[in-house]
Amino acid sequence: MTSRSIKLPAGPAAVARQIPTSVPAGAATPAALAERLRQPGLGLVDTARAYIALTKPGIVLELLVIAVPAMILAEGGWPGLDLIALVLLGGALTGGGAQVINQWYDREIDGIMARTAQRPIPAGKIAPRHALLWGLLLSAVGGVQLLLTVNWLAALLALATIAFYVLIYTVWLKRSTVHNTVIGGVAGAAPPLVGWAAVTGGLDVGALGLFLTVFLWQPPHFWALALHYKDEYAAARIPMLPVVRGERETHRQTLIYAVLLAVSSLLLYATGDLGEIYLGAALLLGVAFVVQAWRLARGVILPMRLFFFSLIYLTTLFAAVALDVLVG
Repeated sequence: MTSRSIKLPAGPAAVARQIPTSVPAGAATPAALAERLRQPGLGLVDTARAYIALTKPGIVLELLVIAVPAMILAEGGWPGLDLIALVLLGGALTGGGAQVINQWYDREIDGIMARTAQRPIPAGKIAPRHALLWGLLLSAVGGVQLLLTVNWLAALLALATIAFYVLIYTVWLKRSTVHNTVIGGVAGAAPPLVGWAAVTGGLDVGALGLFLTVFLWQPPHFWALALHYKDEYAAARIPMLPVVRGERETHRQTLIYAVLLAVSSLLLYATGDLGEIYLGAALLLGVAFVVQAWRLARGVILPMRLFFFSLIYLTTLFAAVALDVLVG
């Protein structure tokens, strides 16, 4: 009798080690990164631009866009320009700080992926230690500012978001499990909680409804990006869903989350927090999102089409939140 070995499936922690390590064109090797950091420094303007770029202003702006409607809903009207400005400032500082620390920790995989190889750290524009100090400074200043000018709960939520994003998502989940995007979505869904807490000093069902909507929005949003850059994520050994489970499973789960998102967005109307203006927008946008996800699964549209539509979806839905309160 001959013996046969049975190959067991790898657990989540082993997934990243099994992903191919080929390096795509345009990526930087560790030696190239070291050489870039030895190059002459940038001028003052270019250095300032690099430090600003580290904060990912586009992502921070999107987070702030969903915080303000949460404040309006919490207040039941306009909460005042001064409070909005203070929350936006604190949110920009803490959100930007989190993005900087994330890039400091991810500098090696950013250098491997062609999409991220030109970010300030892998491109050699900012030394890693300087980036880390910049991220910590922004985070600390933002937390203190929210504490002194808004309230302790808003500051605590903002700082907890940084800790979750950096320690739970970036350090642990991103490299170890295919569920990184789903669980990591807790951090991305926190801005409405911060905005709500800034107005009321607490949290309730309305805040949790907004949180749930953003939480369910994030997986299909980021899976669309991961589908487009599947080979680069594989080269960097990041176990994104398309890399580990394949495109077909990613399409299936994207459609499932699109349906869950469409349904969850109606909860704020069901609880009486919002009225007919929001209901109409949520229905139209929800159906459109499901249709786009279905078209992606059928190969009718490319992943980036869904990615950019998801940005329009979230911005428009939260604009409807504000409009319903202010006009309704």
